[in-house]
Amino acid sequence: MLYYLFSYLEEQFQLPGASLFGFITFRAAMAFVLSLGISTIYGKRIILFLQRQQVGETVRDLGLAGQSQKAGTPTMGGIIIIMATLIPVLLLAQLDNIYVVLLIVTTIWMGMIGFTDDYIKVFKKNKDGLKGRFKVLGQVGLGTIVGATMYFHPGITIKVEKATPINTQELVSQSPIRVFNDAEKSLKTTVPIFKENEFDYSSLITWISPDLARWSWLIFIPIVILIVTAVSNGANLTDGIDGLAAGTSAIVVITLALFAWVSGNIIFSNYLNIMYIPNSGEMTVFITAFAGALVGFLWYNTFPAQVFMGDTGSLTIGGIIAVLAIATRKELLIPVLCGVFFMENLSVIMQVAWFKFTKKRFGEGRRIFLMSPLHHHYQKLGIHESKIVVRFWIINILLAIISIVTLKVR
Repeated sequence: MLYYLFSYLEEQFQLPGASLFGFITFRAAMAFVLSLGISTIYGKRIILFLQRQQVGETVRDLGLAGQSQKAGTPTMGGIIIIMATLIPVLLLAQLDNIYVVLLIVTTIWMGMIGFTDDYIKVFKKNKDGLKGRFKVLGQVGLGTIVGATMYFHPGITIKVEKATPINTQELVSQSPIRVFNDAEKSLKTTVPIFKENEFDYSSLITWISPDLARWSWLIFIPIVILIVTAVSNGANLTDGIDGLAAGTSAIVVITLALFAWVSGNIIFSNYLNIMYIPNSGEMTVFITAFAGALVGFLWYNTFPAQVFMGDTGSLTIGGIIAVLAIATRKELLIPVLCGVFFMENLSVIMQVAWFKFTKKRFGEGRRIFLMSPLHHHYQKLGIHESKIVVRFWIINILLAIISIVTLKVR
């Protein structure tokens, strides 16, 4: 809203300083500061409200150290993250940008699913919460919306480089200028590390016949659904000890902010020789608001946690990260960038699969880990949860650096 207000003031009255709101970097910085302030200042009030409403966490006895002390800690704290993200976005972002609209829809959609799950657990006293099939149905619904929008919406395009770049002697660097064609619809995505680093999803069906290109959405949308479901579940599984999900997610989204900014900037995408995605830079405003909300929430979520995000937060976080990765055409980097989520997911899959296999073969189920998800395995080994969290953060920082390096290492 402020973006449109100051644009009008600049155009009509040449108001000094109004032009600042035209710069993505300025609005992104403002969004981060505003969301950080909202989540830290008003976060405490929301926690006190949750305490008065007796919205406390019901802890199942898993035999973990310090677990009993967490009982009664306010949950549904994801409301803080959602509120602190959406308010700066509504004030500072271009609300007619399709990427921003898609992210707002994702936030509200996944937030409602998570809120419903937490509500059933807390107020209906049902520890299982929302039935798994309804969660999956919600994730599939979001994936369908995102995939269909990415495929059909005319505002989601890329610009590809012309076959023959033009050299110029005017540049000091003597580097070639990349000349782009007009914006076009495409299902191309970025493949990290490889020199020919673009992959077109439509090739999964056009190898049969080029005429099948118009049916590429039948391949693309299920892939998007799989990504959204996997990442949102990964974030949900990671939210098991104080500060783990919020901290690792903040590292991931700050990295995605960099990807969105350079991909939407023709100068930097030219310099880095990466895919240029028109209008995607506006996502930076949303991402920095989201990062500020996560950091502010982390103030109250670090050990010993004063509030838990619940599924209201974890499912929302996973959904947003998945959509950001898809929108910036970096979804193939998810196993690296979201390595902690990936490990948590994988540990559960391995544990369940091995237990079922050994039970069928030997009559008694056996385990690979002392407990899954992975962070509980280390808790069972006697490592304090604060040390586990910080080490997982360090791992995620290293993975984020590797992800950034792939922009040039090809």
